[in-house]
Amino acid sequence: MYRHFMLLGLMALSPSLAAARQLAAEKPNVILVMADDLGIGDLTATNPDCKIKTPRLQQMAEEGITFLDAHTPSSVCTPTRYGLLTGRYNWRSRLARGVLSGTSEHLIPADRPTLGHLMKAAGYHTAMIGKWHLGWDWHKNGKTIDFTKPVVNGPDINGFDSYYGHCGSLDMPPYVWVDTGKVTAVPDREEGVTKQENRYGWYRKGPIGSDFDIPEVLPHLFDKSIAYVKAKAAAARAGRPFFLYLPLPAPHTPIVPVPPFKDASGLNPYADFVMQVDHLMGQLLDVVKAAGLDENTLVIFTSDNGCSPEANFPLLAQHDHDPSGPFRGHKADIYEGGHRVPLLARWPAAIPPGRTTDTLACLTDIYPTLAEITRQPRAKEGGEDGFSLLPVFMGKGKSARDTLISHSVEGSFAIRQGDWKLCLCRGSGGWSAPKENVAKKQGLPPLQLFDLKDDPAETTNVAADHPAEVSRLLQVLQTQVAAGRCTPGEPLGNDRNVTFLPAGVSLPGD
Repeated sequence: MYRHFMLLGLMALSPSLAAARQLAAEKPNVILVMADDLGIGDLTATNPDCKIKTPRLQQMAEEGITFLDAHTPSSVCTPTRYGLLTGRYNWRSRLARGVLSGTSEHLIPADRPTLGHLMKAAGYHTAMIGKWHLGWDWHKNGKTIDFTKPVVNGPDINGFDSYYGHCGSLDMPPYVWVDTGKVTAVPDREEGVTKQENRYGWYRKGPIGSDFDIPEVLPHLFDKSIAYVKAKAAAARAGRPFFLYLPLPAPHTPIVPVPPFKDASGLNPYADFVMQVDHLMGQLLDVVKAAGLDENTLVIFTSDNGCSPEANFPLLAQHDHDPSGPFRGHKADIYEGGHRVPLLARWPAAIPPGRTTDTLACLTDIYPTLAEITRQPRAKEGGEDGFSLLPVFMGKGKSARDTLISHSVEGSFAIRQGDWKLCLCRGSGGWSAPKENVAKKQGLPPLQLFDLKDDPAETTNVAADHPAEVSRLLQVLQTQVAAGRCTPGEPLGNDRNVTFLPAGVSLPGD
């Protein structure tokens, strides 16, 4: 079984609880950092057997709270980002499977509530710095992008006062920086690296700007974020807080650690890259403290899905390291390794340090959490698939979440309630074995039921032994899909006709 462990400093409290409560009553600055393809096994805070040194994130965990049962709404990039920003399950959108490309049009319409809108309405300055991967609209002449023209329908229509980033994953062209609608440097060449040339550092060939340096992208984004914090520090100290959304491009491919992190792990470049993320997070936290903002700044660190096979699982296994920890599967899969991720939160004014929690959480919960922190009433839309984690943050119990719907790259669903998890596919629903076509040829059943308490690695399908549980979970899933929400409230519509039953499976009573 998965070994939960307690961090040092458990139950340690602020020396002045009254002062902390008074400070917490003010709206905190919020920095939301989301790594890209970082597994739950890749941090010492969430995996006691982790072989990668992550001291700064370990320190963050010891100074805050660590979630051990936190999940992304999807096991791949774009849909998780949609779910995080809207507080709404991604499969309710028009994107039924897969991810967007670097040239895709915008996914989130301007009238869809997002964290940007939410925080802006609460009086925050809002900024996005990093990997967007939710599409924006390039000016195109046919299929050719005119980089001299403004980009429209970017993060600015989704509530962000400013943004600086790239459109897709860092292995997806075009490779240009866009600063709130303006390309900073028009591409002056085509560039790319094949997998044959570099097992870890490959990226697809495409146009690249003169100021876009692939190995320097990660430190560059932290430099931009640090500059943003410094620029907003005086206003924040004067009571005008900021919200920074920092979606990282790492440790996703291209895996390009730079010195002194290159070869520092003794494992492989992926582990080196994780160490670089850890170090840069430490630098950002240091700047927050130096700016006099430490006490009342909420920093959240998480990942968009499990680790990718590009990390080279077999080689890491030779060093006794598993990016998925004790869980089955990885990025793209419906199994736990696809969507169970690190989730750390640090807010000295309000979160007692050194705690871990087994509370079931989903990244859609960030939306209602920030709504409650900023004291905004629950609206009809926005956060309809999320439950506030503030009670958990402050040590006052669990959230109201009792179900979790997960989604794989191929569009397969899973529904969990308590320790029961029902996967609506024959195999992984993603990239690990058995893939769906292979599982079908093997004659595997179309539904998989796992008891995560006794079988957290999802090794034994017990659906045939518990038909009543299978029927009950199917009905729960149908109810939440049809309602357009999993929270109490007025029924809402989905953006498309959502189907989830595998071929040959019907709902109970049909």
